[in-house]
Parts: sequence; structure tokens; C-alpha cells
Amino acid sequence: MKKASLLLILMASLTFVSGQTDTTKNWTVKNNLSINFAQSYFSNWSAGGENTVATVGKYTLNADYVKGNNKWTNWISLALGYSYIGDNKPMKTDDKIEFISAYGHNLSEHWFATVVLTFKSQFAKGYDYKVDSTTIISKFLAPATVDIGPGIEYTPDKYFYANFSPVTARWTIVNDQRLADLGSFGLDPATVNDQGDTTHAKKVKTMFGGKLLMGYKRDIFENVNFGTKLELFSDYLNNPQNIDVNWQVAIVLKVNSWLNVNITSELIYDNDVIFKNDAGLPIGPRTQFNENMMLGIGLNF
Repeated sequence: MKKASLLLILMASLTFVSGQTDTTKNWTVKNNLSINFAQSYFSNWSAGGENTVATVGKYTLNADYVKGNNKWTNWISLALGYSYIGDNKPMKTDDKIEFISAYGHNLSEHWFATVVLTFKSQFAKGYDYKVDSTTIISKFLAPATVDIGPGIEYTPDKYFYANFSPVTARWTIVNDQRLADLGSFGLDPATVNDQGDTTHAKKVKTMFGGKLLMGYKRDIFENVNFGTKLELFSDYLNNPQNIDVNWQVAIVLKVNSWLNVNITSELIYDNDVIFKNDAGLPIGPRTQFNENMMLGIGLNF
């Protein structure tokens, strides 16, 4: 409930700020607020089935400032969703806080010198529902990632950009001592000496490497919008050949001005995130993937 309240307050605050800046001639501000849902109902159904309701609230903000040879682009994406199956406890299906802020100075027609800051985390507690619904495996700021680095950006048109930051500092934060001690999300786990004394793990891991960030968004057909964002990161200090991947895709089919069909997917590979088998033994990193298709009621302003 606290995280949901925080989400509503943050949305309201961002909407207020965007409303204030939208009147300034150097700013271009776009907001999108949507509620997406899916539902199934069974009554005396001989083949069996469970009543299901799934809903996801999403908010995005684009706030871009351009003046002379300088630009400042900001993108915020928030999401929180749950699925209700029969009489079971609600299961979290989507949870996202992502912020990208980039300053650019124009070097030529399509090239910019940049500094890019990104932040990622989630609002609510997460559980491994295959095991149980009581043991927390993630929460607000556990994990979170922050990175910043100078670079160069190529922007040939309004649809595509590619930014390369060869010297990027990244911090992985796990603000939960139990998860940190377990070595979650790539942290070094806690250690126990011969006397049984525990040295707790640090909650922050520092990395230094190169980052490539690319994005593309446009209407590919009438009333069909396609957007994708690819992020690659190599840690120079630890196995630089292992590339962290985050690839997001969103397709919006516009039924009318307020009703949409939303198809989203996200693929993640992080060599530091170690999965375990049913016996609790580590089996190494795995490719993570999720996909959602939902009917959405959206508001653009």
C-alpha cells in the first residue's frame, strides 16, 4: 500500500511539473497514463478453469529541453501490476521504475557530446511464486542500479538514437541486508570465519565499463506504434566479455483515441544474477524474458 501511494504521489508530482514546464517554449513535454487489464470468468465450466483478473497501471513522461546547441532529454517509465487468480493471493506481474536523463551538446548535424544518467528499481516486494509467496526476493531499492557516464550520441532523425559511453560508472544497490548477505544480484555474499562470526555483505557493488544505449520509436502502420530500447553494458573490472543485456519492445495498437491494445516484452541477461534449481543449488545465469498483451485505457496529455 505504501508503494502504491508513492506511485500515485510521484505521478501527480510529475504531472504538475510537466504542466508547469509545458508553457516554456524550449520544453516539449508528453505524458501518458494508462490502465491495462485482462479478465476471464468461468461458471459451471466442465473443462475447468480459474477466474482471473490482471491489471497494470503505467505512466510515462517525456520532457525534452532544446536551446541553441544544447539539449536535455528526460524519460520516466513507471509500472505496477497484479494478477488475481481464483481465491489465491495477488501475484505481482509488473513492477518498474526507470529514469533516463541525458544532456547533449551539438557537435555537428547528427552528433552530440553527452552525459547520460540512468536509474532503475521497482516499487513493491517480489516473491518467487514457484517456491512460496512469503520469502522476499526483491523490494524497493533491492535491487536498484544507477549509472552515469560521458559519451557520444548519433541521432540521424527523430525516430532513432544511439549513445555510446565508453567510461560509465555503475552501482548495483541491494538495500536489504538479508538479500545482500545471500549475494543476490551480483553482490559478494556474507562470510563466516572459523569462530562463527559473520561479516555482512556490502549493500553496494561498484562497476566501471562501457555502455551502449539505442532507441527507436515510430508509427510503422496506421494506428500501430512500435518502440524498442536496447541497453548493453560491459564491466571492464570483471569479465568484460560478459555483456549485460536489457532489451525492451512495446507495440501499441490504437483502437481509438483512448482505447489501445498493448503488447510489451523485456529480455534481460545479467551474468551476475545466478539462478538456483529446485534443490536450491546454483545453476548459473539465465536469459530472463517476460511478455504481456493487455487491453488498455490511456490518456495522453
